[in-house]
Amino acid sequence: MDAALAAPTVERVVDEVARHLAAEPAAVLDLGCGPGGGTLALTRRFPSASVTAVDRSPVMLERVRTAARAAGLGGRVRTVPADLSGAWPSLDRADLVWAASVLHELADPQPFLGGARAVLRPGGLLAVVELDGLPGFLPADPGAGRSGLEDRCHAALAAAGWSAHPDWRPVLERAGLEVLAVRTVDTVAPPAGAGTTRYARAWFARMRPALEGRLAAGDLAVLDALLDPEDPAALRHRRDLAFRSGRTVWIARRP
Repeated sequence: MDAALAAPTVERVVDEVARHLAAEPAAVLDLGCGPGGGTLALTRRFPSASVTAVDRSPVMLERVRTAARAAGLGGRVRTVPADLSGAWPSLDRADLVWAASVLHELADPQPFLGGARAVLRPGGLLAVVELDGLPGFLPADPGAGRSGLEDRCHAALAAAGWSAHPDWRPVLERAGLEVLAVRTVDTVAPPAGAGTTRYARAWFARMRPALEGRLAAGDLAVLDALLDPEDPAALRHRRDLAFRSGRTVWIARRP
């Protein structure tokens, strides 16, 4: 996902988590940090905290370090390479653990949650974040007589298991954590920015092959036109695209 587009949503989720903290955190862990959108949001929101970003990908960790330095936050961000689906490295105790788009990737999330609980100080919070559905860009009627096209795309992909995750509350409770709140945060970016168009083209190119045989021929034809740079109705020429996204966060406390 384009980091600039996702940033407002992530920041609002961090604000929601902050409301449940008893005090400003001194140490924050971002587990499965990816390119570091969450890491930077956490570092900005909690200016007195040290933030440790953990990921199995050296490429992602280098992107985190580069982004932190560019934002003037490099001195407060530490990176640790680790595959958290296996043995955990030695990590300092934390007041807040952030795990975004991680749990649904694990065959069994209980060992991961056990590790997260162990690294939390008593009273510390774990924030589990997942995408709330799939990103949207088109208006309700994109033209060509295909009103509701994007809704049908999302329904077909959901039936194929895209962006699927359960309600993590019972899983968190089995791990010995107290779920304080479950919140969903939605964001709509201003229309027709360069980042919106770029991400829309990348997203539609990714989902188009998965929709073969799952949508009517007329819908598929419109998708092909949206991706065809020579078509006047192509995504690259549109000025009515608006990025819509959401996150659900489960906020849990270690007793």
